[in-house]
Amino acid sequence: MRVIDKKLIFVGLSLAIVAAVGIWIILFLGARQDVLSGLAREHCSIQAEERIVRGNSLSGLIENGETVTVFFGYYQCNKIKRGDLVLYSYAGNETPLIKIVKGVPGDSFKLEQIEQKAWHILINDKVVRNSAGIPYLIFGSRYEMLALYEKDFKGKIPEGAYLLLGNITSGAVDSTRFGFVSQGGILGKAVR
Repeated sequence: MRVIDKKLIFVGLSLAIVAAVGIWIILFLGARQDVLSGLAREHCSIQAEERIVRGNSLSGLIENGETVTVFFGYYQCNKIKRGDLVLYSYAGNETPLIKIVKGVPGDSFKLEQIEQKAWHILINDKVVRNSAGIPYLIFGSRYEMLALYEKDFKGKIPEGAYLLLGNITSGAVDSTRFGFVSQGGILGKAVR
């Protein structure tokens, strides 16, 4: 009986050790994954660079000749948020544009006619306004551009797409001219 008891005790103890080590490995690896995720965020390649604003599309918010700091690579680790100032690489310009994010993926998007041939832009059923609280008013080809997106995407900004506007309510070189943009064209976050 003693030999069997010793074998049972040994087997039981071995199973307990294996279970304890297994639990420790699971907890360790889980904790390590959290740490690795944190390190990945901390080690994003973000580079700050000062840029002089050229142009008036953000007039009233940022003036021509003002200096902003652009954090290149910021959105590799951070979510693009409504209201962010971003540097956007527009194919029609050598110099990137600074714009305001007014719509993000999942937002409802609608154009509302307020007078003959003039429309407001609505995001989540609210009229989009500039920094002074003045509603954007679009017409002509600017309306036609955004109306295509409203129709094609059934009133929702699709995943990976953003609505970028200047601060001029009648439009600038922004989404009223080139449509929704993808995250790939957004180079960094701009800060005054």
